[in-house]
Amino acid sequence: MTDKPRKAHFVYTLLVQVGRKADDGLPEGATGAGLICYASGVDEAEAVRETVAVLKQAGLAPLEVTGHGTAAERRAEGHEIDAEEEALMARALAENAVIVAQMEPFFDAD
Repeated sequence: MTDKPRKAHFVYTLLVQVGRKADDGLPEGATGAGLICYASGVDEAEAVRETVAVLKQAGLAPLEVTGHGTAAERRAEGHEIDAEEEALMARALAENAVIVAQMEPFFDAD
């Protein structure tokens, strides 16, 4: 039995909207949150699946995921990626992980 060669992984930038769920850790009065995540995968679909699974396991309620591509794709669109963001992407790749880089709670505009 031979080991299959590992397919190349890439890191994808994902914007995830989450709703409320009991004991989700979001601030009182928040209606949900937006998360910026960096996720490793052989393709964006795998990165999305892994991200949703990790967030559900963490007690969050993912509602919608929007993919923004790899660092190379983002640069090609004119996005600037700073050193901190680059480091988080490198960590996601090295650890084959999902990194939540930012969480912004949503509140009603009342």
